[in-house]
Amino acid sequence: MSLRAYQKVAQRAETPRDAEYRLFAEITRALIEIKSTPREQVADWADTLDWNRRLWTTLAAECRLESNGLPDATRAQIISLAMWVRRHTSAVLRREEDIDALIDINRAMMQGLSGQAEPV
Repeated sequence: MSLRAYQKVAQRAETPRDAEYRLFAEITRALIEIKSTPREQVADWADTLDWNRRLWTTLAAECRLESNGLPDATRAQIISLAMWVRRHTSAVLRREEDIDALIDINRAMMQGLSGQAEPV
């Protein structure tokens, strides 16, 4: 099977939830990897942190839409987390905070997307 044919099949088989999980996994892996990069490589840190921030900004924007099918409380929580991610990311860039909390939040989202979250 050619690569192009495989990609088409994969796209059809992947649910939106699967796509979100995959994106969180890719970004979280990048956050983990950037930890071993010297902080003097500011551009690398900024690119990785911005990728994560853009994901959260997109999630918040989607949660603001009336057409979003998530419960209102869940949408509000995601918007709140996105605001926290934005503030914490800025603090990481200023070297006032570490990156681990961002990794933890992403992992928690991945657990929820995989259905492994603890019931509330």
